[in-house]
Amino acid sequence: MTVTLADRYVAATIRTLPPALQAEVRDELDTSIADAIGARTDAGEALEAAERAVLTELGDPDVLAAGYADRPLHLIGPKYYLTWWRLLKLLWAIVPACAAVGVAIGGMVADDPVGTIIGEVVVVIIGTIVHVAFWTTLVFVILERTGADTGIRWSVDSLPEPHETGARRSDLIWSLIMLGVFAAALLWDRFIGFVLVADGDVDVSEGLGSQTSAIPILDPALWPWWLGATLVVIGVEAAIAVAVFVRGRWTPVLAMANTVAAIVFATGALYLLVTQQLLNPVFVDFIIGWGDVPDEVGRILVIVLGIVIVGIPIWDIIDSWLKVRRSRVGLSSR
Repeated sequence: MTVTLADRYVAATIRTLPPALQAEVRDELDTSIADAIGARTDAGEALEAAERAVLTELGDPDVLAAGYADRPLHLIGPKYYLTWWRLLKLLWAIVPACAAVGVAIGGMVADDPVGTIIGEVVVVIIGTIVHVAFWTTLVFVILERTGADTGIRWSVDSLPEPHETGARRSDLIWSLIMLGVFAAALLWDRFIGFVLVADGDVDVSEGLGSQTSAIPILDPALWPWWLGATLVVIGVEAAIAVAVFVRGRWTPVLAMANTVAAIVFATGALYLLVTQQLLNPVFVDFIIGWGDVPDEVGRILVIVLGIVIVGIPIWDIIDSWLKVRRSRVGLSSR
C-alpha cells in the first residue's frame, strides 16, 4: 500500500495528540484534505500538485496539533508574562546585590586579596542573575503548561503612585531636618559625648583633656579639621536641597554636585575608618572591649561600619539621579 503525502501529514499531526483525540482528528483531517484536493483537481490541477498545495496551506503539523490540543507554543504567554517580568525585575534588583554583599563581607572577613574579592563578587553576580532568571522562568513555564491560576488580578488599586521628584516643600523640610540632626549629633558627640559612664570607670584623660561622665564615639582628634570638613559637606547638601526646591526639580548639575559631596564624605570617612582614626579609642575599649575581642570580630565590626559608610552615599547618589530621570519624564509628558 502506497503511503501518500496526506497520510504522512495526518500521522505527523496526530502523533502528539492525546489518544482520545487521535481518531477524531484523523477522520476530520482525512475528510477536509480529501475535499480540498478534490476541489483543486476538479478545477484542472494535477493530483500531486493539488495535494502539495493543500498540505502547504495547512502548515506545520505540529502547529496544527497544538491547536487541536489547546497547547501553547510559547514559553510564557500573555496570561503570565507581565507577572513574570515584574517579579523577575524585582528579584534581579534584590538577590544579586544581597549575594554580592554577602560574598564581599565573607572575603573581607577571611582577609582575601582585593582582586580575589572583586573576582568572586563578579562571578556571584553573574551566576545569581542567571539562576534567578532560569528558576523564575521555569516556575512560570510550569504554570503556563498546567494552566494554574496565580490569583493575581489587575485593579485600579494597582496603578503606580506618582514618582517622587524630591522638589516638594516636605522633601526640603525633611532633608534640612535630617542634615541638622546629623550636624548637631557630631557637635554633641565632640563637646558633650553620647556614652555616659560613672566617674572612675574609665580613664578618659587621653584625648579628652579631663575626666568626664560622657565618652565621645568619634575620635576627639578629628576636631577641628575633619569634623569641620564634614560640617561643610553637610552645608553643601543643605544648599543642594534648597536649590532643588527653588528649581522645582532635580537637574543633572545638582545631581552631580550631590554625587561629588557624597563621594567626598564616603572617601574621607572610609579613610579614617581604615586607618583607625574614626572611632574614639576610649569608646572602643569601654563599649566593645576591643582588646578582649578576637581579631575576626573586630574586623567584622569594621567591615559592617564600612558598608554603612559606603552604602548610604551610594543610595543617595542613585536616588538623586533617578529623580533627575523622573523630572525629565515629567517635563516631556507635559
